[in-house]
Amino acid sequence: MTLALAEIRTIATTPFPDQRPGTSGLRKKTKVFQQPHYLANFVQSIFSSLDGFEGKTLVVGGDGRFFNREAIQIVIRMAAANGFGEILVGRGGILSTPAASALIRAEKAFGGIVLSASHNPGGPDADFGIKYNISNGGPAPEKITEAIFAHSKTIESYRIVEAPDVDLDALGETRVGEAKVRIVDPVAVYQSLMETLFDFPAIAQMFRDGFTMKFDAMSAVTGPYAKAILEGSLGAAPGSVLNGEPLPDFGHHHPDPNLVHARHLYDLAMSDAAPDLCAASDGDGDRNLVIGRGQFVTPSDSLAIIAANAHLAPGYKGGIAGVARSMPTSRAADRVAEKLKIGLYETPTGWKFFGNLLDAGKVTICGEESAGAGSNHVREKDGLWAILMWLNILAARKQSVKDIVRAHWAAFGRNYYSRHDYEEIASEGADALIDGLRAKLPGLAGKNFGALTVEAADDFAYADPVDGSVSKNQGIRVLFADGSRIVYRLSGTGTAGATLRVYIERFEPDPAKHDIETQAALADLIAIAGEIAEIRRHTGRDTPSVIT
Repeated sequence: MTLALAEIRTIATTPFPDQRPGTSGLRKKTKVFQQPHYLANFVQSIFSSLDGFEGKTLVVGGDGRFFNREAIQIVIRMAAANGFGEILVGRGGILSTPAASALIRAEKAFGGIVLSASHNPGGPDADFGIKYNISNGGPAPEKITEAIFAHSKTIESYRIVEAPDVDLDALGETRVGEAKVRIVDPVAVYQSLMETLFDFPAIAQMFRDGFTMKFDAMSAVTGPYAKAILEGSLGAAPGSVLNGEPLPDFGHHHPDPNLVHARHLYDLAMSDAAPDLCAASDGDGDRNLVIGRGQFVTPSDSLAIIAANAHLAPGYKGGIAGVARSMPTSRAADRVAEKLKIGLYETPTGWKFFGNLLDAGKVTICGEESAGAGSNHVREKDGLWAILMWLNILAARKQSVKDIVRAHWAAFGRNYYSRHDYEEIASEGADALIDGLRAKLPGLAGKNFGALTVEAADDFAYADPVDGSVSKNQGIRVLFADGSRIVYRLSGTGTAGATLRVYIERFEPDPAKHDIETQAALADLIAIAGEIAEIRRHTGRDTPSVIT
């Protein structure tokens, strides 16, 4: 162990007005975070909003994007100055978001700081982000994020240790001020946890029997995890993991595993050269993409299929307690919960809303339509976990992805579902659109749009069944008498302008009608969505930026 002699300095500063955390922490352009004092102000605001951490452990890591290493050095020196006793850092500054959650839980840490802007692009002209996770491994609840914001508005100084940089690439311990800094293998704890949940021998046998896959890590954080687990422990063929080295700019990829930015995987899966499974994860490792040979699996369907088949994995063989989904996510999981006679919880968007349900044992499986799924093993969504669950299901059922999806639709019906994103629109227009919708809500019930009749319309509010807290204005719902839905919501994950998300859903119980192209099956609802919200007038857009 080496000793870095250091002194604590108090640095005068002034507030920045734009440090309110969104659904997943604070996200801005990288250059914003590189401003003098900007990151330090926010980190000090985190520490100033917490009590009782003196001498305790803080986990720190990120997705490897540009400015990750420099930011980690600042966090280490500030955590030491503010009184943390031990700081655990992933080697190279690397920790996927689910791995950070697993490490917080395994080490019984006080909390963690995750440096990531998730699926947003990385680089000097792209995005950066930071969020605080609490001791259960999950994102800080609103009462903490609001306290952080309150401190950021009045901050006058921050505390930091003046010390040399820590060697982030060398496993082992050092000291910064009075704090011990431990550089740890970022994969080990996470991999050990996966081995307790899934039937690794059965999956490995499936690969030995000729199963093939391509997993695209998108030059982001899951590369080391996928190489160690898929190609290492499970024996997938060398080269099964694509773009497996985390790069500061993600190799110019847009690390969002959707059908726009991972189109090459979709095209491969639909080709004559298709492997049995194509998959991907995002910038920080918490999202997933699943495409079988000739069969794309929507995130909503994936959640429902995982819930229906989780008992096939050793870690869930006793069954699941319940399922939770975000409100905009399709209601496919609802039908599984009904058949299994377990609880179904509809929450606002944001993984933090699942934390109380998981901690209280009310649910085991959670998911969001934005390619996020997870379970009670951590308190974050987990992209590689979802892929491993699919591999376990495939190994146990000995069917193709396509056969499993079609059998699920036959048993539960198909929820045709799509999300239309209007990205980087003017904030004024986005706000006017939502305000206009809210004004229309009282008059929508009973109104006819072609063959469809509006049964109800509201602005979704969530009452947490565990702590009783209420979250209002979580998305505008238009519910039709035939069970179809349109949902409108402004996203909190972008860094420029506003993003309007429009979710469209129709349930089809008849297997004879399960082969219609999704946008065609939803065409009338898509037109109605534009008419009700006057999307073109408020956004100036004729078409969405992204359709998933």
